[in-house]
Amino acid sequence: MLEICDLDAAYGDIRVLSGVTLSVGPGEIVALLGPNGAGKTTLLNSIAGLLRPRAGAIRFQGEDLGALHGHLIVERGLALVPEGRRLFGGMTVGENLELGAFAPRARATKAAGFERVYGLFPDLYQRRRQLVRSLSGGQQQMVAVGRALMTNPRLLMLDEPSLGIAPRLVRSIMASLAEINRAGVAVFLVEQNVQAALGLAHRAYVLEAGRIAGHGPAADLLRDPHVRRAYLGPLAVRE
Repeated sequence: MLEICDLDAAYGDIRVLSGVTLSVGPGEIVALLGPNGAGKTTLLNSIAGLLRPRAGAIRFQGEDLGALHGHLIVERGLALVPEGRRLFGGMTVGENLELGAFAPRARATKAAGFERVYGLFPDLYQRRRQLVRSLSGGQQQMVAVGRALMTNPRLLMLDEPSLGIAPRLVRSIMASLAEINRAGVAVFLVEQNVQAALGLAHRAYVLEAGRIAGHGPAADLLRDPHVRRAYLGPLAVRE
């Protein structure tokens, strides 16, 4: 479904990604792990058309995305939930969700999109006329995920969805992602909560200093001593 081949990306003279190769198959949940500054957000921005890579290829369902602008990539069925949510605080929940249905493909399914989002996040239906800035961090993250779902995606990408959210709501968000995946949407998840990410994903990659440093089944990486030492702490290695 999504194929990244030998991708290089940079900001000016600062090279961030070097030869990154990975894939996300239909129906998969794939996690991308790595420390701050590893290039995870840069990779997502490159896939979403927000940053032009210097070299390599990005293919989605066999089509090269390299020359496409972001709105055309969304139209192809690929949606991004950005880090920090990027919502419009002075607009209501319903208005923010409706912004996700701007593309022709999404407009055609807007009514079904609202039904889908409110079915997944019933709390948002109760708060659909409430200003987003009055919501908790977890509720705002639900709006951000819901807005992306309104695009009617085939692949949903998420950048640190658990950031700044209470543990109870993190579990709720992860359960929602599993439900989205069961409905046929592939998921590419960037997440520093390694335990939660590997508990949800089928496969995972580790990105360090702009390069893929490891990959494999999520359950195997959760047992890997390097992953446990680097991302779960020294006590986890002795468990």
